[in-house]
Amino acid sequence: MAIRIPPTLGLTRPGPSNAPKITFAAKDTDVLEWNGDLLAVGVTEKDVVKDDNNNFTNPLLQKLDALLGGLLAEASSEEDFSGKSGQAIVLRVSGLSFKRVGLFALGQSASRAAAFVGLGEAIAAAAQASRAVSVAFALAFSADLSDEWKPAIASSIAIGIVNGIFDDNRYRSNPKATVLQSVDVLGLGSGAAMIKRLKYAQYVSSGIVFVRELVNSPANILTPGQLAAEVLNLTRNYSDVLSARIFDEEEIIEMKMGSYLGVTAAATANPPKFIHLCYKPPSGSVSAKLGLVGKGITFDSGGYNLKAGSGSNIETMKNDMGGAGAIFGAAKAIAEIKPLGVEIHFVVAACENMISATGMRPSDIVTAANGKTIEVNNTDAEGRLCLADALIYTCKQGVDKIIDLATLTGACITALGPSVAAAFTPSEELANEVLSAAERSGEKLWRLPIEESYWESMKSGVADMVNTGPSQGGAITAALFLKQVNINFIFLELSEKEKSYLPSLLFFHSSFYVFTNKNELLNKLSF
Repeated sequence: MAIRIPPTLGLTRPGPSNAPKITFAAKDTDVLEWNGDLLAVGVTEKDVVKDDNNNFTNPLLQKLDALLGGLLAEASSEEDFSGKSGQAIVLRVSGLSFKRVGLFALGQSASRAAAFVGLGEAIAAAAQASRAVSVAFALAFSADLSDEWKPAIASSIAIGIVNGIFDDNRYRSNPKATVLQSVDVLGLGSGAAMIKRLKYAQYVSSGIVFVRELVNSPANILTPGQLAAEVLNLTRNYSDVLSARIFDEEEIIEMKMGSYLGVTAAATANPPKFIHLCYKPPSGSVSAKLGLVGKGITFDSGGYNLKAGSGSNIETMKNDMGGAGAIFGAAKAIAEIKPLGVEIHFVVAACENMISATGMRPSDIVTAANGKTIEVNNTDAEGRLCLADALIYTCKQGVDKIIDLATLTGACITALGPSVAAAFTPSEELANEVLSAAERSGEKLWRLPIEESYWESMKSGVADMVNTGPSQGGAITAALFLKQVNINFIFLELSEKEKSYLPSLLFFHSSFYVFTNKNELLNKLSF
């Protein structure tokens, strides 16, 4: 008798999404006259400099401190608040139009988007701690900013606030609702450009929340089938620009995706789902086609090379679909923004990497969709096997360029730590475009070399290649493996932090923008 596997192990069902519902508005209200719960002021080290009488020299802080009777200057001295990045001071006040006022430090200067996203997250933490319903933010140095940059800066701060305030309560028996309802932008303008940017920030934030909910979901909930169902739900909500096709196991066999099937077909009760989501603009012609490929391993046990023992991190392996989550979050945001001129193909070979008597064994040989044969010398290097067939499929869609997002190797974390993503590409042009965009948007991204000589270690005595090389340079050999199936792509290996956000650089067209791990679709590129 066949064992019946319940659709959701453990009788768990997620509650409804508690994505923050915050209204952002740009106002010309004087900072000192704003009425609400928390007035947050971003400052640099220069802004908090005081004269010999312990008075701020910055005009805004002078006025604010005068309103408070010198309390702000006094408290900042007592708490050694010098404006160093990450510092914050929040005071409860009475008799004024606002209940609390806070200074939030940006360090020596504030020139990168990442700093403003971080400022938003710090403001969110203070708002959450004080149960603030209404918040306003201003910058002590706003007079020094060009009108061109003010909307982008406000957008970054807004995105940071949503990031910081969001708390995934879907699996708690007594969830707490988000209290924050409104955020006002003061002193940065209130014209059409600002309104557009704040709306844009809300679209991007909705994508980020979607990613975080996907990545947070446990493997007994987010199976390959459920991931496919989430994608179909996206197409229902955005049917004007999104369509999807979900391939089942029989169709995957017909497409000769043996590398992908070797990981999943015989080793799990949850069948694989090959997901192809497509964005087409609502009007106009298409001048470019992009492919976004994400790793979609909804749980990675390691297979027969089982993740075992201290430091194996098997309990975090629900996160191994972070790349897939990233591109589907991008799809949600893109469907809201509706950029013109580009067609985008989002491709994921979703599956689990489990153990069974019929599962893939070390020394097995699998055949990818392009006919390349692969000797599996490590069943825990499964992501590249799935990505190989996904990349081959994406190439056949006629895309111009491909961005591949994955949580592929521990070697990358060893090299760059938990907060920096790695980039690999054989294309100097694409590398320059992506790294330039990363610098302008605050993305923590570092290009690592594709050292061709290392490919010698990936050759097999019985097949075209093995799926892993020696322990040294493991991230590089993973990139070399993927390079065999694509000529114009960039592979981004996500950091630990990025698994929970909207990771790394995803492009769409208006010209082109870059979608970063912490969430900005900020910078135009021209391909």
